[in-house]
Formats: sequence, structure tokens, C-alpha cells
Amino acid sequence: MIFNDNTAQKTAELLLQINAIKLKPKNPFTWASGWQSPIYCDNRITLSFPEVRDFLSNEFATNIVEKFGKPDVIAGVATGAIGIGMLVAQKLNLPFVYVRPEPKKHGRQNQIEGYLQAGQSVVVIEDLISTGKSSLQAVAALKDEGAIVKGMAAIFTYGFDVATTNFKNHEVNLFTLSNYPTLLEQAVKSDYISVEDLNTLKEWSKAPETWGK
Repeated sequence: MIFNDNTAQKTAELLLQINAIKLKPKNPFTWASGWQSPIYCDNRITLSFPEVRDFLSNEFATNIVEKFGKPDVIAGVATGAIGIGMLVAQKLNLPFVYVRPEPKKHGRQNQIEGYLQAGQSVVVIEDLISTGKSSLQAVAALKDEGAIVKGMAAIFTYGFDVATTNFKNHEVNLFTLSNYPTLLEQAVKSDYISVEDLNTLKEWSKAPETWGK
């Protein structure tokens, strides 16, 4: 997983400022997976702040070209990355498609919405990486349609070992604008969390599937 330190710090700072990331070590959230978590990340909120979404889309566009080379198509993972994916495609003057979690049950039964030809190169945009499972399912769907996936770019990653392993096993290069250690660093700097909270958040990241049980 590739990071740019300056971008990671600024992204984390912005996400905290607009409350896209909420930290509640003493009153944890419950994820859809059933995991207990002291952190909740909702990057859809970034779309409501023009300066933030402009910063993110600019950073995506610059880093995608630098790290993967300019692709033929930008693909967003539904639903969280459709908005930001479209903005990135616009910045790069490229076609855009998005990938559903599964094919529609009606109509043309598409899983990939938009115009995509076999043999075209694609960079996939995600809003958040946890285990990487749903993100890699989108990559698989694109490859099934004959796309050449150059890599994936996401706003934020928790940096779980399982995600690192999953991306490595599927041979997918991942770039993220920010990451969990940088977020914690910025949260302490801004007095968003205490040193005690910091220790709790660090412990959670070591074994999130069993934390709080």
C-alpha cells in the first residue's frame, strides 16, 4: 500500500474537520460485520464540502497518473465511491463506470454500469478499505468483463493485515490518500482524542474482529 505523507496528513486533517471520521473509544460503534469499533468512517460526507471534494479529486487524479499511468476508464465502487469517482474521471477527462455489489435482478442485469470495452485499462476508486473483500469483488467483476485493472485508489484505509493479504493475493496494487496511523497522529495534534483514547484505538487496530468482546 503506497502513501504520500503530505497528502495523508492533509486528508486526515480534513476528514476530522468535517466529521467524516468519528472516534468514540468509550462508546464504540457496531459495524455491519458485527465488529465493535471505536471509529466510524463515512467518506460520503466529503461530497457535501466543495473544497474537500476538490482537494480529494485533485490528489486522486495526480497520484493515479503518477503511480499507475493514465488509464482508459475510471471505475467507482457502488455506492460510496460513485460520487468521488465521477469527479476524478472529470479531472482526468476520462470515461466513468461504476460497479454494483452484484448484478441487477431486472432489465439488462448489469453489474457494471456505463460503457466499458474488453481490453480497456481501468483504475478503480474506493472510499474506504477495511478488509478489502467488497473492493476486490468489484475488481473481479471488471476483469470478468475483460478490463485490465491497473490498480485501486481509496480515500482511507484502516490498514488491517487481512486487507494487505487480500490485495497481495489478488495482485492488486492499492494507493490510499490517508491511513489509520496518520489519522491517529492528526487526532492527537488537534486534541480530538486524549492519550488514553489513542492507546485504545491502537489496541483495537491489532485485533478488530475480537476487540470489545
